[in-house]
Amino acid sequence: MVMRQDASTGEIKDDGVKPDESAESNVIDGKAIMQVKVYSPYKVYFDNKAFSISGVNATGPFDILPRHHPFISLLESCDLVVDAVEGGESRIQISGGIMHVKADKVSVFLQV
Repeated sequence: MVMRQDASTGEIKDDGVKPDESAESNVIDGKAIMQVKVYSPYKVYFDNKAFSISGVNATGPFDILPRHHPFISLLESCDLVVDAVEGGESRIQISGGIMHVKADKVSVFLQV
């Protein structure tokens, strides 16, 4: 059972999703991780595990952390910042794109 807060009413509800039994494998040094892939039709910029990813959309800067609810957004020109498990922070300068988040997997499509 996973609890969440309803955005419109503020009420705490059970969203009916059972916790992932493999969630233990999605933790490194006590920190949750997610899979992030940033790519265009001809190049893969990043494809590895990360602690977070930050970008900018029409409403401003935002961060995605592990266990984020499903999310999709158009990205503005910005430095996409990935806090990678291996290698630390990666900055990818983008002119725009689409970000899709679902089940600890983040896909960023560039040049679309």
